[in-house]
Amino acid sequence: MNLTDWLMGFAGASAIEWAGTIAGFVCVALYIQRSIWAWPVGLFQVILYVYIFGQAKLYSDMGLNIIYIFMQAYGWWAWSKHQDQQEEVVVEWGLSWQYALWALIALLGAFGMGWLLTHTDANLPYADSLVASTSLVAQWLLTQRKLFSWAFWIAVDVVAIWVYYQKGLAPTTVLYTCFLVMACIGQYTWWQRYQAQTKVEPQYA
Repeated sequence: MNLTDWLMGFAGASAIEWAGTIAGFVCVALYIQRSIWAWPVGLFQVILYVYIFGQAKLYSDMGLNIIYIFMQAYGWWAWSKHQDQQEEVVVEWGLSWQYALWALIALLGAFGMGWLLTHTDANLPYADSLVASTSLVAQWLLTQRKLFSWAFWIAVDVVAIWVYYQKGLAPTTVLYTCFLVMACIGQYTWWQRYQAQTKVEPQYA
């Protein structure tokens, strides 16, 4: 995929991809603000991306977004149980060994899914699977309000930018570039929120 072909992707992008792109941007902005409304917006986005990724033959991402439909519903419910008086979600630190375990699960999942997809007509099976498996981990950590869920999203976005560029999904590539910046902001914002909650030095595990 050269730059000219990629830029042409903007002209050829469907209304569905543009709608999903805008919804995704709004969703992550709401996550950063710890707003529970991120979940219904995200639900709309992932439904659209089931179709988008299916058309692009990115089957790991398509399957991921099907799972996301249920995770969005769960996250909506889970966050509603952990709001403060200002209706902002309370952030949790998490344990170091748990983050390491989730990272290992993401890598093993990527290898397993990638190997299976090499037997189909899937494009970029291992890279696509790495995006999918790490996204699942990141999303789960986000539903649990874990501080370093954003570090996993940063890793997801770096790989996803390359995958979607290669597939000519121009608006989606731009969206994930924005996601990368927003994930960095999210990590900083949630860190500030965690410090404001505790008013003490965090305990490292």
